[in-house]
Amino acid sequence: MIRVVLTDIEGTTSSISFVHDVLFPYASEHLPDFVRDNYERPDVAEQLDAVAKSTGQDRQDVDGLIETLLTWIREDRKETPLKALQGMVWEYGYDRGELKGHIYEDAAHHLRLWHDRGLRLFVYSSGSVQAQKLIFGYTTAGDFTPFFSGYFDTRIGGKKDAGSYRNIVAELGVEPSTVLFLSDVEAELEAAEQAGLETAWLIREGEVPEDAGRFIARDFSEVESLLRKQ
Repeated sequence: MIRVVLTDIEGTTSSISFVHDVLFPYASEHLPDFVRDNYERPDVAEQLDAVAKSTGQDRQDVDGLIETLLTWIREDRKETPLKALQGMVWEYGYDRGELKGHIYEDAAHHLRLWHDRGLRLFVYSSGSVQAQKLIFGYTTAGDFTPFFSGYFDTRIGGKKDAGSYRNIVAELGVEPSTVLFLSDVEAELEAAEQAGLETAWLIREGEVPEDAGRFIARDFSEVESLLRKQ
């Protein structure tokens, strides 16, 4: 019996284009000035320390660290300090009303439905927990943060590593078979399955593989059909 739904964001609850065409460009544009204006702020300094340690750069070379961060954005790197700093920049944008998080209509409807039914909902994304809370807190359909019981990012481990899902299950204190993981990335689903989780592969566009070996859904209404069979 599924009691927990663990969901990815990009390509699952929200469009990939929103992340790549809106959020990433916004971060690229505003991150340099944000870092220069706030590099002594403790939470910003902590992330810059991590960038310098990771790359071997001079911690005092703020412009050099900024260039590394911009390169990571262009390369879509899943670096934890980058994700944290992007989250801070996006918070600025959401607070100013310059950003609104995208959420698919079917996802919005069923997240409410599953929460009201008593399922526990969690997010697992490569974006920082802060960024996750922002995208769901400022969606075009309203604030969805009350529906989620918690959030996980790359600090728990990489999304293609089975150990990450074991860590999540251990933290939640549930049996793996009671958790349904939703993602549009097959390698992530494979890792979750290795850890004993149930999975649903969201393929919103494009052709569906004939022999995928796992449950495939075009949208959350089809995930609902899976849950009703439990």
